[in-house]
Amino acid sequence: MTSYFIRRFLLIIPTFIGVTILVFVLTRLVPGGPIERMMSEARLAGDETAASSYDSQGGSTLSDAQLEDLKAYYGFDKPVVVSYFDWLGKVLVLDLGRSTRYSDPVWDTITDRLPVSVFYGIWTLILTYGVCIPLGMYKAIRHKTVFDNVTSAVIFAGYAIPSYVVALLLLTIFAANLEWFPLGGFVSGDFDELSTMDKVGDVFIHAVLPLIAYTAGSFAFSTILMKNSLMDNLAADYVRTAVAKGMDFKRAIFGHAFRNSLIPLATGFGNNISLILTGSFLIEKIFNIDGIGLLGFESLVERDYPVVMGILVLSSLLFLIGNILSDICVALVDPRVKFGSGETSQ
Repeated sequence: MTSYFIRRFLLIIPTFIGVTILVFVLTRLVPGGPIERMMSEARLAGDETAASSYDSQGGSTLSDAQLEDLKAYYGFDKPVVVSYFDWLGKVLVLDLGRSTRYSDPVWDTITDRLPVSVFYGIWTLILTYGVCIPLGMYKAIRHKTVFDNVTSAVIFAGYAIPSYVVALLLLTIFAANLEWFPLGGFVSGDFDELSTMDKVGDVFIHAVLPLIAYTAGSFAFSTILMKNSLMDNLAADYVRTAVAKGMDFKRAIFGHAFRNSLIPLATGFGNNISLILTGSFLIEKIFNIDGIGLLGFESLVERDYPVVMGILVLSSLLFLIGNILSDICVALVDPRVKFGSGETSQ
């Protein structure tokens, strides 16, 4: 097993390089980079001196010398391959460059937003798996009962409605109309003046609606997956044989069927970590949460490519490591899996 995971970790390197090369090249090819944005701002500001050198083809409002200086500043004066390896060399020493929008180091810009996304990501994982597993089990045991039918209707409705629509409904009903929850933000404006317990309560009251919106889609999918997986295992011969020999039904569930039913959930566990921690820019935009998702969206709109590449580094590494975590989770719940042995024991 050790050799298998060593190989998987080594495969992270070429995969990471391939993903970052693709996006890096795209950032150099698409129009509307930071230089074009500065030209546009100069025109909007009414800079007559810069506007006098307007070029109809490139939309330039700067002189050739100024353009060359800007290209050198942003690294656009070098071939794409050379620029990429310069960027990669800086990444290896945790230098992600400087944001063209905020003029701050990219690493500082990301780490300022990261705690918010980590907070919501961890709680989304806890709520999703902490509720969907027991609920899916109970639905499988009570299949076709009133409880199963009612919860299935609610779950399918939550799965069918996009998470950002759920967020808008929650914000409109419970925040704007009923005023039970704040309209948005991570904390209140007077957060620093509150006591410790009041700070905890303030974070909680701000987190309720976003967490419901975050968990709506993943919760529905995981619950149905758990239910169907457990039902398949309860109908399997090994469980039916155990019950026929006199084993208590509850013991048959937790002793035999439960562990095997976790395999589909374990397969996607690692990927969920990477997806949840990077956040959802629509939900963050609706609730005015300064997380990684909103930062990535705004960086794409503003052509802040250093931040885009920095978020790509974080999300791609989380995704690749998440795949390995999924394999570890599968190995823990499925005793048939023997990594590195060349076969799966039966």
